[in-house]
Amino acid sequence: MAFAIKTEVGDPQAKAFTFAAQKTMYGGKQIAAGDTVFVFASENEGGQGLIARGVVTSATAVAKKRGIARQTPRVSITIRCTARARRPLGRGELKPFTDWSDGLPATELNFKFYRQATNKIVGISDETAAFLDGFF
Repeated sequence: MAFAIKTEVGDPQAKAFTFAAQKTMYGGKQIAAGDTVFVFASENEGGQGLIARGVVTSATAVAKKRGIARQTPRVSITIRCTARARRPLGRGELKPFTDWSDGLPATELNFKFYRQATNKIVGISDETAAFLDGFF
């Protein structure tokens, strides 16, 4: 399974990225070392959408805080960048894909990243991973 992360990216040209205590949804908590991950620089944080593809070099679950009943699982990850996006893909390009049942990769990304616009790590289908590979 491949993954995608949408978050604030301090240096989009970095050779490696470290993201601490990232929220996970849609299977994102299963991320592990060796997995492929697509990095989206969050537009809410001044980013431009898809910027890189990489390999997870470390993934550590963050312990839940005591005394809080409902908590979204969080993971800290480090990613080694393996490729830079050659074409844009962000909120603007994905916005038209709103038929949640059409099965299109662009719709999956719009649903998982932008229906609820919080930054997060998500699991993505093989079809969506292949679609994203076309941007590199």
